[in-house]
Amino acid sequence: LPTYPFQHHPYWISPPRQSAEPDGLGLAGADHALLGASLQLAGGDGLVVTGRLGQDTDAWLADHAALGTTLFPGTGFVELALHAGRQAGSDLLEELALEAPLVLPAEGGVHIQVAVKEPDQDGRRSVGVYARPADAPPDTAWTRHAGGTLAEAADPEPAADAAEWPPRGAEAVPLEGWYEELARSGYAYGPAFQGLRKAWRLGEEVFAELALPEGLGEDATRFGLHPALLDAALHAVELGVLPRTGRTQLPFVFSGVRFHAGGAAAVRVRISRAGENAVALHVTDTDGNPVATVASLSRRPVSADRLAAAGGAEQDALFRLDWTPVTRPAAVPAERWAVVGPQLPELARAAG
Repeated sequence: LPTYPFQHHPYWISPPRQSAEPDGLGLAGADHALLGASLQLAGGDGLVVTGRLGQDTDAWLADHAALGTTLFPGTGFVELALHAGRQAGSDLLEELALEAPLVLPAEGGVHIQVAVKEPDQDGRRSVGVYARPADAPPDTAWTRHAGGTLAEAADPEPAADAAEWPPRGAEAVPLEGWYEELARSGYAYGPAFQGLRKAWRLGEEVFAELALPEGLGEDATRFGLHPALLDAALHAVELGVLPRTGRTQLPFVFSGVRFHAGGAAAVRVRISRAGENAVALHVTDTDGNPVATVASLSRRPVSADRLAAAGGAEQDALFRLDWTPVTRPAAVPAERWAVVGPQLPELARAAG
């Protein structure tokens, strides 16, 4: 035997200290298609859920545009807020106001945060959805795109809708060329968002059947209610529920939103009036089982300039170097100079 201690040389690869998985970073998985991780805040009952959005990773988002600008759909903000709310124990979105459009860049993506605050004395929680470019420096400010309140639903789950479908006396609405007509009004919906299949009108109510395209239907189980499917319900609003204005309008305030069952790839929706410029939605699956309810959804007009500003065209102007041409006068008028201070003799001699 050698007269020195044995020297051990392991040949196994040592595991890294840190892991890319959420657990290895002190986070929890978000269990959602658009969100990657969640963090329960220490010292309280707040929650932050994070993710990344982009046309490069979620190609279906490129199919939602208005006035030539690709936007994250308003129904997507509802999906994100409700998912974070359920993780915090609040399954009712009392209200969510869309404060600023979220423009999705053609290349790259945006980081997103959904912040849920501690409950107040009534059990309500404030919720905000924030975003900033994925390649932005760490000190770049976050933009708040949506804000509202969450609560625990007091009403029991609604029963299955056993009513006749479509309702007796409803008049079928032809949909041929409908998406082409919407495009002339400023809405550019690609295949992923062309989910309106059939529609009927009865008085001031509209009944419609919606379905995701085959490629997206497989991902429906990763959502509470796929934003493209809920957005398709809004395409039927102007079929008779609200008068057409000829202006491009986007969702503004959602109230009383609750998801009852997740993973639907095809649904039915009943749309009724809920105010001067608002509608109520009652969404069920093809068997009449409840999927989602929206007590009120209001809209507001939007302009191309507003969307361009949201994309940063005007914000960048504050930090751009512009050269302004100056016209030199033909002759410089003679001026008299005065020099104050004995410490500047050279300047005094130069001034004459």
